[in-house]
Amino acid sequence: MTQAPRTGSGRLTRRLGDREAGHITLLSIAFAALALLLLTAVVSATGIHLERKRLLVLADELALEAADAVDEASFYRGEARRPTADGVIPLTDADVRRAVEEYLSAHPSVAARHERLTVTEAVSDDGRTARVSVAALARPPLVSWVTAPWSDGIALSATSSARAW
Repeated sequence: MTQAPRTGSGRLTRRLGDREAGHITLLSIAFAALALLLLTAVVSATGIHLERKRLLVLADELALEAADAVDEASFYRGEARRPTADGVIPLTDADVRRAVEEYLSAHPSVAARHERLTVTEAVSDDGRTARVSVAALARPPLVSWVTAPWSDGIALSATSSARAW
């Protein structure tokens, strides 16, 4: 029986498994890192979305409060505006703004939930509808190199209106 000539390593060819040794581990690490980056992006986007929902709820609360804004002292002194034909006392921009400021000062924990909360608009265009716009800054809960461009915060705004009956 003739034997094949030997090389320096003692083998003519290397087995396929020897060539790929460690490649699966490297590929698994790369996929795990990609999955973690994707997870940070999803968690951060969800956090920003929930913050916007909280801001919208606040805008709703402020608009509802402002829709019922009547300066009771001036109303009982007879200084308030005359009711409309359907019995509604018309709102003014000053009434809406005052109601929003009173609500926020009476509930400081509500304003403290939002970073840089500002009331951008508190008006009544038709005398019956209070429209309130608020703005705040939201930061991503997890910061990675994927979400780093937004680490300084994302400006959010919400507008809500409520009608007095």
